Parts: sequence; structure tokens; C-alpha cells
Amino acid sequence: MEEMEMNDESQIVRSQESLTFQDVAVDFTREEWDQLYPAQKKLYRDVMLENYRNLVTLGHQLYKPKVITQLEQEEQWMMERDSPLDIHPGEKPYKCDECGKRFSQRIHLIQHQRIHTGEKPFICNGCGKAFRQHSSFTQHLRIHTGEKPYKCNQCGKAFSRITSLTEHHRLHTGEKPYECSFCGKAFSQRTHLNQHERTHTGEKPYKCNECDKAFSQSAHLNQHRKIHTREKLCEYNKCDKALSHSPSLTQQHVTHGGGII
Repeated sequence: MEEMEMNDESQIVRSQESLTFQDVAVDFTREEWDQLYPAQKKLYRDVMLENYRNLVTLGHQLYKPKVITQLEQEEQWMMERDSPLDIHPGEKPYKCDECGKRFSQRIHLIQHQRIHTGEKPFICNGCGKAFRQHSSFTQHLRIHTGEKPYKCNQCGKAFSRITSLTEHHRLHTGEKPYECSFCGKAFSQRTHLNQHERTHTGEKPYKCNECDKAFSQSAHLNQHRKIHTREKLCEYNKCDKALSHSPSLTQQHVTHGGGII
């Protein structure tokens, strides 16, 4: 019995240690890092630091990875380098014609211009959906593969994204970090906060393509669409019934798509 209990404990320990920062980290070579423009570096730095803090909160990370130390040092170096006292307009010769933002390297300007052009170079071979960022592309691929590498160590539920695991974990802890700026009500997930705040703002971003009626929540739009589906079905049934009594059916059948068979 003691041996079985020890085996169970070792399995639990291995399960808890199975997820590390290396599982969610994205590595760049120095050359690749130098090709990123400041906004990309900031986004990468913010995401990596957030992932690290999430793992620490969940008890999966007990030491500070070297890359985190480097990112913190890089952040300090970037702040010092980009200080207004050190910047000279001749040092950023590449200017965006759309917004006027300047860059020190042409590759940075090209990457920035994708925001204006809408270019999305990362294309999914499975469904054709395109993405501007590689990280978003990687997360999307898990929809097709079904991969869910992030597992809750309390209930065992698995997720494809660490942010989803973090939000789920709040169900166990009761944490509600998202507070409504209008009434102060708190929520465990940002999506729930966004839905709630629409009750204050009156925003209705989900619009019906059939009748242009708008809704504050996607679930309400999906429910509304069923009305049109039922209407089309009833119209089809009436038409089909009328055609079934027509002598012309012996010669031709008019389809709802507009063709003649």
C-alpha cells in the first residue's frame, strides 16, 4: 500500500513539473532579435514576462530562467538607449508614409507597414486563415491538431493556450482581477467584463447579415439567426408543397438556387 501511495505521489510531482517555462517560451537568435522593431520587442518581452509570472502563480516555475533576466536587462538597456536625450532624427531615416513613425532599419519599417496594409504572411495550410504574428499562428494550429499542453493541476482540465489556463485557474482561487469601470463589479475573465460593460455603453458589435439587427453578445446573435433559418425553412416547405401539385413537375423542377434541372 505504501509503495502504491509513493507511486501516486511521484506521478503527481511529475505531472506538476511537466510544464516549464521552456514549454511556452519562444527563442530568438541575436540576429533575429536585432531585426525586430521596438513594438515587437516590447510585445515579446511583455508576453514572456506574463507567461513566467503565470507559471510562478500556478506553482510550475520555481527558478528564474536566464532569458527572463536577459529580457529585464534588455528592457533597461532599451529605456536608456531610447531616452529623448540620446535620440537624433538623422538616426531613424525610414519613415512610414501612413502614420509618420520612424525606424532605424528598413526591415523594421516593412514589418510595421503590415499594420496598415493588412498583410498576414503566416497562413494555415489546414483552413487558409492568415495571421500577422507567428505566435497567433502557432496558437491557431492547435485548433486543428487538438493539442492542449496546458493542464490544470487541480482538476485536470487541459487548454491549448496558457492564458486560458490562467483564466480557468481563477475559478479555483476565486480571483476576479477585471473590474467594471462603471459600477465596480469584478470578473474572473476579461471577456465577461467586456460583455458586462456593454450593458453600460449600449455597444452592439454583433450584427445580423439578414436584417441588420445588432446585439451586444454573440450568443444573442446566434439565437436570433435561428429565426431567419425557420423562416427560410417555412418558405421552402410552402414552395415545395405548391410545386408538388403543379403539372410542370413532370417536365422540370425549379430549385431554390435559381437553376433548372
